[in-house]
Amino acid sequence: GNGKVHYLPYYLPCPEIFSMKLQYTEEKLIQLFPQLFYQQPRVLAPKRQDVLTVTPWLAPIIWEGTFNSEILDSAYRPLNLTIGVTAFAIGKYTRFLGRFLESAEKHFMKGYQVNYYIFTDNPETIPDVQLQPGRRFVIVPIKKYPSWQEISVRRMEAINKHIAEVSHREVDYLFCLDIDMVFCNAWGPETLGDIVAAIHPSYFNVPRSQFPYERRSSSAASIPDGEGDFYYGGAVFGGRVKKVYEFTKTCHMTILTDKANGIMAARQEESHLNRHFLSHKPSKVLSPEYLWDDSVPKPPEIRLIRFSIV
Repeated sequence: GNGKVHYLPYYLPCPEIFSMKLQYTEEKLIQLFPQLFYQQPRVLAPKRQDVLTVTPWLAPIIWEGTFNSEILDSAYRPLNLTIGVTAFAIGKYTRFLGRFLESAEKHFMKGYQVNYYIFTDNPETIPDVQLQPGRRFVIVPIKKYPSWQEISVRRMEAINKHIAEVSHREVDYLFCLDIDMVFCNAWGPETLGDIVAAIHPSYFNVPRSQFPYERRSSSAASIPDGEGDFYYGGAVFGGRVKKVYEFTKTCHMTILTDKANGIMAARQEESHLNRHFLSHKPSKVLSPEYLWDDSVPKPPEIRLIRFSIV
């Protein structure tokens, strides 16, 4: 080519990598630090002043306007990550699968490798699904249970077992989502973290005295009056696959403890999830944008709905 030739100076660090003889042209320059052009962040001019954007334990709370997707993609895309999703298509809930996957292919982790793990007690009713390149659909058969309460009790166990046997080798991050929901707008790498919880849409603007925590001291999910941070929804949680394994194992054990004592927590597994996240704080918190319910009036603080109950 006709590009201008440069010689790397001898004083560069790592001489075993950068030899004095190494040369390159501007045309073939490998960009170790790709250029990004974006508005400068201003310390005294936060993008959101109407909502809490960081918890007291310094975990970010993710809202529209608090992150730059281009910067995040430039950091995460080169890592060649695979993101896993678990969803349960049990009994009549198989009817939600098509819409769930169709919307996920439009909005969930676009440009990333994704494995959908669909747990079902009726594999023959699951239709073939056309996915984008780099995305996989895996049916995970599970046994039939007589009641939805039993299904709820067994969900953490099923996810934990699948991570141990299969998905710990296949994915870097894992999100566990309810299937009777639909993606409405982009859900991207801003959601990635060690262990991630989502604020429940019905309780993000009420005092904790009104949270539907399990209050009985006899339950392993008990949270006494006067305690609690947020009320998290059981329909969305995730994180690094190892952390999700540890989380689901702990929740499964506390659920079994209650069952052995003849106790069903107020909100089943959601109660145990909230008990766990009170003692073991999530490293990232998703705003109700990522777990919305259209039956709840949309306040001005919710600028964008990303994932909502059907």
